[in-house]
Amino acid sequence: MELVVVTGLSGAGKTQAIHALEDLGFFCVDNLPPALLAPFAALCRQADSPVRRVAVVMDVRGGDWFDQAVEALQELDRAGVFYRIVFLEASDETLVKRFKETRRRHPLAPQGRLLEGIRAERQRLGALRGRAHVILDTSELSPKQLRERIAQLWSGPETPRLIAHLVSFGFRYGLPADADLVFDVRFLPNPHYVPDLQPLTGLDDRVREYVLRWPSARRLLQQLQELLDFLLPQYINEGKTQLTVAVGCTGGQHRSVVITEALAAHLRNQGHRVLVEHRDVERSLADRGRGKRG
Repeated sequence: MELVVVTGLSGAGKTQAIHALEDLGFFCVDNLPPALLAPFAALCRQADSPVRRVAVVMDVRGGDWFDQAVEALQELDRAGVFYRIVFLEASDETLVKRFKETRRRHPLAPQGRLLEGIRAERQRLGALRGRAHVILDTSELSPKQLRERIAQLWSGPETPRLIAHLVSFGFRYGLPADADLVFDVRFLPNPHYVPDLQPLTGLDDRVREYVLRWPSARRLLQQLQELLDFLLPQYINEGKTQLTVAVGCTGGQHRSVVITEALAAHLRNQGHRVLVEHRDVERSLADRGRGKRG
């Protein structure tokens, strides 16, 4: 198991860092109480654990629990757990500017004395900074640059180089703005017109069986699988790190959900990292309740 502990100053970019690690295939937990670190690591090290790359964020949001952070790391040492600490920091001026831009309260400055909170946090984090394997000053880094830095440090040959983001949607609600590829499945028979299936979604086995019973649906699915099997290696060779594939039907409740789930299962079987989003299922169900057609 590879374990990365992300910590550092509030406003220094821990959220961006953990998102970058998640994109690299890490299983991520934010704001983990230090007392749970060793038990969590033990869980991930079990022979049947589905994860081998893990990242956690521990910081002063944990309140008094955070004071156990060094002790928790020492417990990992005694257990022989391999881990690396990445510590994020920035100048006082940069942190003040970021907090003012986001209008968020500093966890150690509940009364609004921002600079005092930042300085108190630096002092409280001193021991962890001293144990850090990597210290990143993000004062001059944009969020994109920080993500790139994290990727340079923790990407490896086993890391998926492309994430396939599959989105089901309803054309009624507009195209996903970030879609790279869009497929229209509105020509397939619509479960909306089957009374028993109308209130269900494409996640229900009965809807899935209905949609895929038609030769046109099975032929479509086969051809989309073959197309993606061809395209993904081409995108990978060009250095693309995320591909958003959108599958749309009228309301985004039935047909597009079934096809999206089937494509996701296929790509996972091919070894790709897949994220699935069913954008309009809840909205379509709500509209159906108001009498709109799906």
